[in-house]
Amino acid sequence: MKSNDGGLLTRALMLALGLFLMLPTVAFAAQGQDGYWGRGNDQRRERRQESRERREERREDRQERRGREWDRDDNYGSSFQLRQTALNAGYNNGIEEGRKDRRKGDRFEYRDEGDYQKATEDYNSRFGDREMYRRYFREGFGNGYQDGYRGN
Repeated sequence: MKSNDGGLLTRALMLALGLFLMLPTVAFAAQGQDGYWGRGNDQRRERRQESRERREERREDRQERRGREWDRDDNYGSSFQLRQTALNAGYNNGIEEGRKDRRKGDRFEYRDEGDYQKATEDYNSRFGDREMYRRYFREGFGNGYQDGYRGN
């Protein structure tokens, strides 16, 4: 009679070797669900969320700075339309010039800008006093330039 112990032992060894070789694959697949790959996705998601939050904070800061100077009580005795038009036109021009200077690596100085010196963009004689318009325009320009230069 022939013994099957040698065949059984061989099969057991082959099974053990197969399981041993498959162990890293099973571990890697499990890690992909919750381990390395899952953490990477979570980190990317968190970075995107933080980036969104920073953009939102900068937008809110910009709006707050716009209101900071413009909602004061001292309106120099001018009309609301003159004031708002001048402040908005100045701010918009200032933010463009500030961004441009930052991109070019120029120093922070808005008083040398032509739009600031002229300060008459969007002015209409129906608004009233031209010098009053220029005063508000320059105030808005300075706020906008600061925001643009700082990247807000």
